[in-house]
Amino acid sequence: MKTMKALWRALGTRLGQWGIGLGAWFAATAAQAVNDLPGGPAVNQLDLHPPVTAIAAEQRWLHYFVMILCLVIFVGVFGVMFYSIFKHRKSKGAKSANFHESTTVEIVWTIVPFVIVIFMALPATKAVVAMKDTSSADLTIKATGIQWKWGYDYLRGEGEGISFVSTIDAAQREMSDAGTPAGDDYLLKVDNPLVVPVDKKIRIITTATDVIHAWMVPAFGVKQDAIPGFVRDTWFRSEKTGDFYGQCAELCGKEHAYMPIHVKVLSAEDYTAWVEGEKKKLAAAADDPNKVWQLPELVARGEKVYAANCAQCHQASGKGGGPIAALDGSPLVVDADKSRALQVVLEGTDKGMPSWKPMSDTEIAAVITFTKNQWSNATGQVVQPAEVAAARK
Repeated sequence: MKTMKALWRALGTRLGQWGIGLGAWFAATAAQAVNDLPGGPAVNQLDLHPPVTAIAAEQRWLHYFVMILCLVIFVGVFGVMFYSIFKHRKSKGAKSANFHESTTVEIVWTIVPFVIVIFMALPATKAVVAMKDTSSADLTIKATGIQWKWGYDYLRGEGEGISFVSTIDAAQREMSDAGTPAGDDYLLKVDNPLVVPVDKKIRIITTATDVIHAWMVPAFGVKQDAIPGFVRDTWFRSEKTGDFYGQCAELCGKEHAYMPIHVKVLSAEDYTAWVEGEKKKLAAAADDPNKVWQLPELVARGEKVYAANCAQCHQASGKGGGPIAALDGSPLVVDADKSRALQVVLEGTDKGMPSWKPMSDTEIAAVITFTKNQWSNATGQVVQPAEVAAARK
């Protein structure tokens, strides 16, 4: 009896601990509650994203159409099957018919599935053909997948010549590393969103510098692989202004979860103002390729480039981690032969280091100079933009 009482007391204590634990879990979950993100994922979302393009609306309709058609087939087939089992059961004296090679049955089960497939194929083909029609675009933008960010180059149309790299916001990475997610746009906020005008046909050309990525924005009904050495394209025409979110939809490495897509759709007037502002920034930031920089100013410039592009993998301390090589004390970095470091930054490596050719000569010169003179790497070496330009040839 005493043993049973002890067991019940132990069980009661354990249940109490579990109750406290569950209460703490529910409290933590409530504290981290998020809301629907306009243009992005919704809480407990089951359906496709609300469409803002004609293609996305067509895809949604096609999804419903096929689902309803499959449901009708399911109900019809299983309804007949269960009716037959019930109506013609042995206990009621039913006897099975003995026949084979029925021409009528053969014709019916050939024609009916054929008609069903045609009913599904016609609207599906129409949608796929429309999705691939990238002709007569008002704006052409190249989206380059880079481990792990997106590079955007405006090739044609208003804004031609603008280019930038879009990286996940640094604060988002800090929250992820600390295990403290917060905000409705967690892991979707970037430093430089892609900006486009409303009611304009936007052609997106996709490629990649390293591995296969995929440019996907559900609200636009767009998902296109970005493959190294290949050029693919897709398009969208947003019917609404606002912010719309997506992510790389191809498993591209350990930082795959930190490669979001943010598209900001503006009115025609606001887009024109944005283009003018960006071109002024580009003009102000344009560097004289023949300028000879001093060590302190190159290091200061390189520190910013390193923080925005390199610190994710090599860490702010330059110590790297796992397969990522350390830059602090690296023989490659401190080598007096600058061409070795230039080659790695420009061409990348087969060990996961991407090519950084999209960066300007000055940015590359600055970041290499920074690494050669940061941490314990007090080499005093300076890499000039002209040297980077020569290495590109």
